[in-house]
Amino acid sequence: MKIFAGRRRAKTGVDSGVAGPARVGARTKRLTGRLRPGDIAVIDHADLDRLAAEELAATRPAAVLNAARSASSAFPNLGPEILVNAGIPLVDGLGEAVMTIPEGREVVVDLTTGEVRQGGALVATGQPQGATSVAEAQAAAREGLSEQIAAFAANTMAYLEQEAAQFLDRQAVPDVRTEMDGCTVLIVVRGYHYREDLDVLRPFVRESRPVIIGVDGGADAVVEAGLKPTLIVGDMDSVSDAALRCGAELVVHAYPDGRAPGAERLDRLGLEYRVVPMVGTSEDVAMLIADDKGAALIVAVGTHLTLLEFLDKGRAGMASTFLTRLRVGAKLVDAKGVSRLYRRGVSNWQLAALLLAGMVALGAAVGSTASGQTQLGLIGAVFDDLWAWLKGVWN
Repeated sequence: MKIFAGRRRAKTGVDSGVAGPARVGARTKRLTGRLRPGDIAVIDHADLDRLAAEELAATRPAAVLNAARSASSAFPNLGPEILVNAGIPLVDGLGEAVMTIPEGREVVVDLTTGEVRQGGALVATGQPQGATSVAEAQAAAREGLSEQIAAFAANTMAYLEQEAAQFLDRQAVPDVRTEMDGCTVLIVVRGYHYREDLDVLRPFVRESRPVIIGVDGGADAVVEAGLKPTLIVGDMDSVSDAALRCGAELVVHAYPDGRAPGAERLDRLGLEYRVVPMVGTSEDVAMLIADDKGAALIVAVGTHLTLLEFLDKGRAGMASTFLTRLRVGAKLVDAKGVSRLYRRGVSNWQLAALLLAGMVALGAAVGSTASGQTQLGLIGAVFDDLWAWLKGVWN
């Protein structure tokens, strides 16, 4: 077992054991903000999705303990594979008992038996996951993928029947102060490849100066990229206080019945905002606002695009996103994968400039010595003779 910096072998007499302080969180995206290398991440995340796994892996925990099944084989979710490939031990199916471990307490995990102990007492036993078990779960999920696609389509139709009035009614879209008529709008969601795509889009942002909408944690992604969001939309559960205070207009996405837990947080911060009850996700709301306000072009970073991404995020909540894309239409451009399509290289003029600079430096170095000056004089004489001969030929 590879042990990363910060990870400690458990003193259990078993080489495959690791130990560390427990960090417990039912919502993975909130937990990752508290994790440090060597911690034991304790989550309750059925069918661990790709984004959550990437954020977990980035914190380098000693192990990830999942109360739920990380891969139920309902669909080929990518989370378990990402953790295993990153060399991070994963034990899942531990049950609710593992969520009762006190925050910060030392826990010991046996990576062979899946036993989790705290204070010497057995808390729970789960199934250690490895490359073989993850691959088997993926294979089983692919066999049932057609059924999941059919279920997704049925859910989309049910959503359209139940929520068609609000989805198609432009009056339901909130009116915001931010002007977007005829503008380019950049919508940033903290999703797949958002860092790479934001980096590649820097020249575009400098030239186009788009209106930037951060969706929840996407606002922090914008700030981390050295930019400033104009508008922040979301339930405000995964965006930092610093981003909320950056001066952007704030729109709290509420449940259709009007409940808005995010509003309480903004009240405590003393920030001005407006509450918008709408069906769908915050990502949908951001796109609908941009479309309704007359955006000429909408560029999306980190949003969901492929069918597997819709399934990976959760079938029940993604039908609205699929339909929102249909409504927004041709003005929507996805930046996803741009970083893989476009690789910054060295241009010809940059190569020429580098070569010229090298020649100048070489000439200066050679000319700084007596022998070098003599050599340069001889080279100059040769070029003078050659030039005289060429002039004679031309004449």
